[in-house]
Amino acid sequence: MKVGLVYDPVFLQHDTGPHIENAQRLTETLKLLEDSNVRHELTDLSPRPATMQELMLVHHKDLIDRVDTMAAAGGGWLDGDTVTSPASYDAAISAAGGMIRATEEVVTGRLDSAFALVRPPGHHATPKRAMGFCLFNNTAIAARYALKNLAIKRIMIVDFDVHHGNGTQDAFYDDPAVLYLSMHQFPFYPGTGDWHETGSGKGKETIINVPLPPWCGDEEYLEIFRSIVVPAATRYKPQLILVSAGYDAHWADPISSMQVTVSGYAEMARILRDLAAKLCNNRLVFALEGGYHTSVLAHSIKGTLEILSGRQKVEDPFGRSALGKKPTDAQDFIKEVARRNKL
Repeated sequence: MKVGLVYDPVFLQHDTGPHIENAQRLTETLKLLEDSNVRHELTDLSPRPATMQELMLVHHKDLIDRVDTMAAAGGGWLDGDTVTSPASYDAAISAAGGMIRATEEVVTGRLDSAFALVRPPGHHATPKRAMGFCLFNNTAIAARYALKNLAIKRIMIVDFDVHHGNGTQDAFYDDPAVLYLSMHQFPFYPGTGDWHETGSGKGKETIINVPLPPWCGDEEYLEIFRSIVVPAATRYKPQLILVSAGYDAHWADPISSMQVTVSGYAEMARILRDLAAKLCNNRLVFALEGGYHTSVLAHSIKGTLEILSGRQKVEDPFGRSALGKKPTDAQDFIKEVARRNKL
């Protein structure tokens, strides 16, 4: 399996200081990929800056100009969570352009799959607003680009970040060309993603949200993949699968209350790999979103890449949580979401 990795040092220049979303997330991941020789098995992909026209496939020009102007003035806070530095605009347009590059390589068949190791992340960025550590919505921009330029008619976006991808949902809420499926802790930031948010107009029923109580782990997440993700994809028949890959539902992550493991993330990647092979000629692209325990993040990304490359087993040095907490009625709720979506 030919797997691509998008990376560029420009992503480290998005200087967030002591912010939890910081450059160490990438540097520790890259070190592990180098030390384990995983990176040498991958095809390096250099990003290019997304153009203004490409950014505007999703975002209003006022937002793009605001991010550019703030960075040019030395940086600052766009909201209480989202900070910029002098290089943030360049990093953000390269993150979006990197996701476009990965998508092009996969859709044209030069690669089977790809992982965009980029920052800033994107899935909270709405058409009008940067928020939740996100400046521009990398996955949404790549999806719009593929629909416009790569002869793709149907895209599925799977979002397993612990937070709901409100920006991605907003971008495609009335668009039947994109099936957006998110599983996330709820209620939690940003407060969206209840099960009854299912799209509107021609996009009705192309939004599927699985809002989960705290303490869900591998058992619940893999049941979502088996009983919701797989049948939804099989019914929709996407020509391309994009993944908003946030690893912040891990039990050791400092900002969530879930119990997923590195092994659990690897199994999710395996299911998505097999789905893409079955439904859309291996067209599968991951974009990094959250994940704030840097060692957990590094091992989770390494495991994902190993599965995409065809390995059967991955290393999980962290194992399962010792907390022993159980979610309330999660399995019954997952079944109810599947039933309401006729899956």
